Amino acid sequence: MIRLDIFSDPICPWCLIGKRLLDAALSERPDHPFTIAWQPFQLNPGMPRAGMDRRAYLETKFGGQTEAVRAYAEIDRRARETGIELNLAAIERTPNTLDAHRLIHWAGIEHRQTEVVTALFEAYFQQGRDIGDPEVLTDLAASAGLDGAMIARLLASDADLDQVRARDAHARERGVSGVPTFILADTHVLVGAQPTELWLDVIAELAGAPTAAGPH
Repeated sequence: MIRLDIFSDPICPWCLIGKRLLDAALSERPDHPFTIAWQPFQLNPGMPRAGMDRRAYLETKFGGQTEAVRAYAEIDRRARETGIELNLAAIERTPNTLDAHRLIHWAGIEHRQTEVVTALFEAYFQQGRDIGDPEVLTDLAASAGLDGAMIARLLASDADLDQVRARDAHARERGVSGVPTFILADTHVLVGAQPTELWLDVIAELAGAPTAAGPH
């Protein structure tokens, strides 16, 4: 098996799009060689732990309402092309994702990372839930097959806060500056939401078969 590290943030729409494009390739090639590990990267490491009003966040990030609308119009278009219906109007707050990343870390111990990442994306982008809220995170954990009571206790503590922050910092030291970033076998780096066809070519090449573009 070949390790595929995915640096992502569950409030990153391009990460959701990138995941969906990768998922399509993995569904088409269930014999793929990847062992996937989701790695923490906070888009907004300085975000208050309680998060902030979504409108205020977007206008600050993009320099005004007009620019924010323009940026998300492109995101919505790409999401629809990928088969994703975003419910952006339902999002009232932009959360601090540190606790969501802790949950993803704990899910990794139980080999349920992808289920939890999927639940986080759906909760935020399609249900408008506050994934910075411990109760929401606990509910999502339980729905993904984790022990909800244990997750609630962990979220109420400082467990693994330093570890998640350190992994985020290490990613930045390695040169990760945006997400999604995919690192294959700790060597090959792909930045951004990659087309399904590219992933199919990568899988075929790793299997020793001709790619869609022909032999290399």
